[in-house]
Amino acid sequence: MDIIRIIIAIFLPPLAVLTQVGLGKHFWINLVLTLLGWLPGVIHAFYVIGKY
Repeated sequence: MDIIRIIIAIFLPPLAVLTQVGLGKHFWINLVLTLLGWLPGVIHAFYVIGKY
């Protein structure tokens, strides 16, 4: 399942975070980071997937 989340994190980082931790603070942080720039959102998504 983590492989699928990693692939999703590359294209839609907030969706990957949503599937990992749900609709919480990490989702909103990732959404803002993705809107500010794609790369920060991807990095944060990888962090969340790796930590949780």
